[in-house]
Amino acid sequence: MKEIAGGVTSAKGFEAAGAEAAVKYKNRKDMALVYSTVPCKVAGTFTTNVVKAAPVLWDKQVVETSAFAQAVVVNSGIANACTGKPGMDCCKSEAEHAGKLLGIPAEAVLVASTGVIGMAMPVDRLCAGIEKLVAAKAATPEAGLDAAKAIMTTDTVHKQVAVEVELGGKTVTIGGMCKGSGMIHPNMCTMLGFVTTDVNISKEMLQKAVSASVVDSFNMISVDGDTSTNDTLLVLANGLAGNEEITAENADFKAFCEALDYVTMYLAKKMAGDGEGATALFECRIVGADTKENARTLAKSVICSSLSKAAIFGHDANFGRFLCALGYSGVQFDPENVDLYFQSKSGRIYIYGEGIAKDYSEEEATKVLSDEEVTIYVDMHMGEAEATAWGCDLSYEYVKINADYRS
Repeated sequence: MKEIAGGVTSAKGFEAAGAEAAVKYKNRKDMALVYSTVPCKVAGTFTTNVVKAAPVLWDKQVVETSAFAQAVVVNSGIANACTGKPGMDCCKSEAEHAGKLLGIPAEAVLVASTGVIGMAMPVDRLCAGIEKLVAAKAATPEAGLDAAKAIMTTDTVHKQVAVEVELGGKTVTIGGMCKGSGMIHPNMCTMLGFVTTDVNISKEMLQKAVSASVVDSFNMISVDGDTSTNDTLLVLANGLAGNEEITAENADFKAFCEALDYVTMYLAKKMAGDGEGATALFECRIVGADTKENARTLAKSVICSSLSKAAIFGHDANFGRFLCALGYSGVQFDPENVDLYFQSKSGRIYIYGEGIAKDYSEEEATKVLSDEEVTIYVDMHMGEAEATAWGCDLSYEYVKINADYRS
């Protein structure tokens, strides 16, 4: 497997576009299209929030019942959440309009939205935007980049990645893009994510790979503890790589899963590091836990803690914040048998062990915590399981952004 330049247009047969539709934003591209020249197997995972946006309900139906999928239409600015029947009617209108222009069934068109909850959707502008997207779609890296930029809301950078892997003598490509900066929390963390691949794989095995991949990637990040109404990850596979179809958990399936995991983890970390108002990517790595589940729980408890996040923002070596978060995670452990380290590109410092603070330099600890990527490394000394979670610091800017998000 190797990382290559590009995103959703990297795999064979995929095209994309970004266009300005003035859904809410002005003077910027705010709609995106991802399209396959041939029908695709599709898999997806969605928000666990009881309040689900209309596009989530539409896409769940497509993933579960449609014979195939071939296009995704995305808008930023308005979420189409808490919009009742008009919201579902909007999804139908978008799918029908895109389907007519692309020459595919409406039930083969997925839709996604991100932005302000509760606002009515401007269907006329969305349909006009779809016309622009269909006219502009291309298989170029630039078209993929346009799409990645068009789905941004409070994101400060676009997020895309692509990889290649050899399966049965054929080169299989996986490309992806996502958006997410606020309302990010585990269990289908807040996000829109779109992954394209030319792998030949059955629908059942694709869904199995996708469902497993989110567990240690998108479900291990948090920015602010809020799980969105719109969380959606869609993966489209069109089979154009020409590999023998993957229908069982064989060596090809394992290799594909490893490549998919690379893509989802890369995108997840990009979202965590681009949290609203963030100045640092905040990672917690747990080793030596008794079970994988407990390792995940401990890691997520630390990166979800507002006090831990504030300590990272202030470059404050207040290790009690992190121990406290471990302690209320619900996992039972001996606090006198825990080792805690701070680490970054500036170095690694042993902070706490044997139940007491170690003899460390506050100045050096502050230096380590001042880097753009900071890791809290914890050895539980209970077993062999480990897990890593990602978040970001909590800054003044986060409050500013969300205090006037609608204006």
